Amino acid sequence: MKQIKAAVVQAAPVPIAVSHGITRMVQQLRDALDSGARMIGFGETFLGGYPIWLDEAPGAALWDQRGTQALHALLLDEALRADDPRLEPLQALVDAAGAYVSVGAHERVRSSLKNTQMLLRPYAPPIKHRKLVPTHGERLIWARGDGSTLTSHDAGWGRIGQAICWEHWMPLVRATLHHAGEAVHVAAWPTVRDVHILASRHYAFEGRCFVLAAGTVQTRDQVLEGLALAGGDADAEALLKGMPEGVLQTGGSAIIAPDASILAIAEGEETILTADLDLMAIGRGLVSLDVDGHYNRPDIFELRVDRREQPGVV
Repeated sequence: MKQIKAAVVQAAPVPIAVSHGITRMVQQLRDALDSGARMIGFGETFLGGYPIWLDEAPGAALWDQRGTQALHALLLDEALRADDPRLEPLQALVDAAGAYVSVGAHERVRSSLKNTQMLLRPYAPPIKHRKLVPTHGERLIWARGDGSTLTSHDAGWGRIGQAICWEHWMPLVRATLHHAGEAVHVAAWPTVRDVHILASRHYAFEGRCFVLAAGTVQTRDQVLEGLALAGGDADAEALLKGMPEGVLQTGGSAIIAPDASILAIAEGEETILTADLDLMAIGRGLVSLDVDGHYNRPDIFELRVDRREQPGVV
């Protein structure tokens, strides 16, 4: 294949209530597939929503904050688990279409939450990438991932890789994924702000790959609605009502070419962003810059990646 149609689904997650979010995502994925796209990206923690209260709710990080505790407990109950049967309707769509779908989720690993970007692929289990370093206040909710999920997948027409938010400012993460030879990279963000577009365009140019910069949209009322769908909690509701009214996440998704040009870009509305990816553009770009090949100095620099799972108890 020399061309593939890609899409970014910029939509509002169902916060906290993961099961309801999967039900809604089924229709969103159908709509993206109906556009002809076979490489599709959704934003960071789309299933369960980004924990925006950590940024927007006054006092959310205070010790013994009962609202934050309640929200964490609800997310632990709702989060995806290994071989989660709730993903079966999405997997059926992926199988039928022969598509690849990257979607963020809260994942429960033992008693911890992980920020996980899943790559759903035809007739195979999802590939998971767990965020290596939760950023700033995110460390109140997510545990770190390890090198075992710093992976990519060969789709036949090219390799697909994923990274989450500020991982795009981790130079050794970028070097590891560039070494894999990605054709398409999904850069998952809660909102794709100007500096996130900068990071995504830089990644595309440096890695000579297409980048799907996938963001979400979200309002305070939608977060409160998600809380109610997850069973509700008075302390959590009081905390969430302290957030500013109106829009909290503003989309900004984009599809970017290997020369860093923007093929498609969204504003703050819910939309399905599409573009036809000319895969031959990758080879044309590699003639001048191949950071894993002729523009590398392996005689000077060596990167070692520990891909072992780190369970903590051996």
